[in-house]
Amino acid sequence: MTITFTTNDVEVSLLGNTIRLDLLNEQISKIYFVKRFRDVLSINTPKGQMYIFDYGVAISWGIIDSKKSQLLNMVQEHVSETSLQKDTERFHFKIIENASVSMIDDTLTLPDNKTMTLLAVSHALAQSAKLGRFEVMAERTIKDNAYLSHTLAKTGKIPLSRKKLSMLRGALFSTKSDILLHFNLLDTPEFFWEYPEQEQKYLTVSKYLDLKPRVELLTMKLATINELHEMLAAEQNHKHSSFLEWIIIILIAVEIVMFLID
Repeated sequence: MTITFTTNDVEVSLLGNTIRLDLLNEQISKIYFVKRFRDVLSINTPKGQMYIFDYGVAISWGIIDSKKSQLLNMVQEHVSETSLQKDTERFHFKIIENASVSMIDDTLTLPDNKTMTLLAVSHALAQSAKLGRFEVMAERTIKDNAYLSHTLAKTGKIPLSRKKLSMLRGALFSTKSDILLHFNLLDTPEFFWEYPEQEQKYLTVSKYLDLKPRVELLTMKLATINELHEMLAAEQNHKHSSFLEWIIIILIAVEIVMFLID
């Protein structure tokens, strides 16, 4: 399908954690032509196109702001764990007949404005947005907990209660598991198993967006978070062991006192 555009902007919006595509499809198909491609809804408007990814990202092509806001409000009703701060990024695109897909200075060059071309490119843009959220989560977690290793190196212990250590371990585990649960989203999408002729377009844009090196760096950050988690676990076990040792010492002391009294 060839699409008519109102603008030459493509906007990437990270709306939340996941989007319930079945319910959204049921609602929005009453107004627009909708087609589903695995984990993506393709919404064709009179002058623009929007792709909704089930992992919380919406990509709008050539849609004026008023119409885009209307569509996103409908989508937002089906978002779980809505982002408190919306992450939005805007690029420009141009159509040059028979050109190869390319991306230079945040401007996309496309050979046509067909649904499949836009969807192939949208996969890379959506992954980049989701990866960006993971990067922020990992960096913030590492930064907020950096003092733990410094304190341990300086004093030989972490001056926190067992309850506080448990809470920190829980927060670290939550961040790590949330990222790992969605880590497969950063692989080459299964969409290209069915449409391999579109994969090169995706690869070109993903290379410009540095998806592969960013994923590798995220993996290293996850390893750092895991080390922090293990360090807290060791410290918590040490505190528990020390607590039990003191109980034993007190019980022995009590027993000795009772013996002497008798």
